[in-house]
Amino acid sequence: MLAVSSLPRVQLLCARHAVNVGTSSQVNRVVNRCRTALSIQAHTSRTRRFASLVNRDSSAAAQASEAETSNCATGSSSTVFNDLVLSDAQRRTIYALSTPPGKAGVAVVRISGPDALEVRLQMVRTPSKAARRKRNPEPWRLERCSIVDPDSNEVLDDGLVVFFKGPKSFTTEDVVELHLHSGRAIISSVLTVLSRLPFCRPAELGEFTRRAFEGGRLDLTQVEGLKDLIDAETEVQRKSALRAAGGATRAVFDGLRGEILMCLSLCEAAIDFGEEDSVEDSVLVKAWQLGEKLRERMVSILTDDRRGEILRSGVRLTIFGPPNAGKSSLLNFLAQREAAIVTHIPGTTRDILELSLDIGGLPVIVADTAGLRKTTDVVESIGVDRAKKAIESSDVSLLVLSLPDTVKPGSEELNVPPSIQPLITPETFVLFNKVDLLPEATVQRLREHAKKQLQIPNIWTTSLASKIGTGEFLSGFSQALQERYNLLEAQNTSEPPLITHARHRKHLETALLHLEAFLALPMDELVFAAEELRYAAQAVGKISGVIDSEDVLDVIFREFCIGK
Repeated sequence: MLAVSSLPRVQLLCARHAVNVGTSSQVNRVVNRCRTALSIQAHTSRTRRFASLVNRDSSAAAQASEAETSNCATGSSSTVFNDLVLSDAQRRTIYALSTPPGKAGVAVVRISGPDALEVRLQMVRTPSKAARRKRNPEPWRLERCSIVDPDSNEVLDDGLVVFFKGPKSFTTEDVVELHLHSGRAIISSVLTVLSRLPFCRPAELGEFTRRAFEGGRLDLTQVEGLKDLIDAETEVQRKSALRAAGGATRAVFDGLRGEILMCLSLCEAAIDFGEEDSVEDSVLVKAWQLGEKLRERMVSILTDDRRGEILRSGVRLTIFGPPNAGKSSLLNFLAQREAAIVTHIPGTTRDILELSLDIGGLPVIVADTAGLRKTTDVVESIGVDRAKKAIESSDVSLLVLSLPDTVKPGSEELNVPPSIQPLITPETFVLFNKVDLLPEATVQRLREHAKKQLQIPNIWTTSLASKIGTGEFLSGFSQALQERYNLLEAQNTSEPPLITHARHRKHLETALLHLEAFLALPMDELVFAAEELRYAAQAVGKISGVIDSEDVLDVIFREFCIGK
């Protein structure tokens, strides 16, 4: 008795009814009688589907048993096929709404898989009779159509249909797109009809893109770039994601991997053909020289101050300071709306409030925190602890102080609260608020004195209530952020940050470790050296999702005339 999981479809049907394996002649009789039973039920779409499966797999059913003949020859054979339900693995055709749900001008329902044309045949009615008679429509051409329920012939909507013939489609499969009016009732009715088709199933999250990856349309860096492009909220994020989705990141990593494989091919040639005249002694020196250049290139890519990750996910900025200094007012100013509650009562903000903002074209995740002070209030003390943790984990911290409350009476010395002093570093940005309460000349003197006392170059003065100095602060703060992470340089050069995900960095660091291990080995340890290079190539290959040991052989035969 064969394992059920290894049987083709026809054998699987009989195996479900406890049928043993028989001879080839018995199988032919089974298949013929099954065809007869199926043709009787051909008036339904489900029976037509199973009939095509039997036709495809009849040549593979060479091991059915005599008991199969008796079972399928009975009048109940058609009932057997009608009662069977295809599993998700067998239903390769998937569908989903590809546009956001809700009221809009157009909604797009995408269908991809081997039976996409069958869906079109059953649900689409075009005005042209000639086009209606064609089972294979003209690809990549939008056609006006009526979308109908195949069971009742009720018209669900008047829309457009387009067919993308595989492999020249996003998923590399046959794809049909239905362009509908985006109303909830219309979308629901079309998806309901699709769910009743026995050979279709709803797509899983990201399944269309996964099929594009499995079909070779995209690699992992392009998949990530496509996701980042959809999520992009700023111009910097859009440019970075578009570059990755277009294959620029893949090209760089493929180039690195190709050079590692070249080193490996040189070592493999020395191991396998070292005693032949066709392989020179200098190949090992060339391998180590190439490995050293690769190491320098990887170190250069990795020492980027996480610019790529920051561009993609955003700079984490924490606003902190004493109560009533203007932290929540600053958040509202940056957000251009009343995002936080502002009152004259100290301790109004008790928890962390985060917003994703675009500051000077940069994605910034701004966190407003509780005022830092000693308190006996249990809730407020929890907020103060959370504020301190947020400051420690942030990329950038911005201290907001009330300038009139910070200056010591009768002097220009700053009186920074003791609870805040340990949190100030040379990288901290400082904003003095409420400068409208002091003379302008005094404000300028205090600002210069604060730079010397706090040893902090980036200090601004403003009045968030009267908007004095807010424009200067915003432009200066944006430029300071860009300079800190070399983002201006990244935007103006032809080689912006390459690493945009932590996964990229992890695999590239692993590859660098193996490459450095290769360079540390003596040249007579070729077997171990080749193994380190193989691990390095695998680590880089994991970034783009391409790992193939046959690549080493391809490089060897292309670069060396071994056979002559």
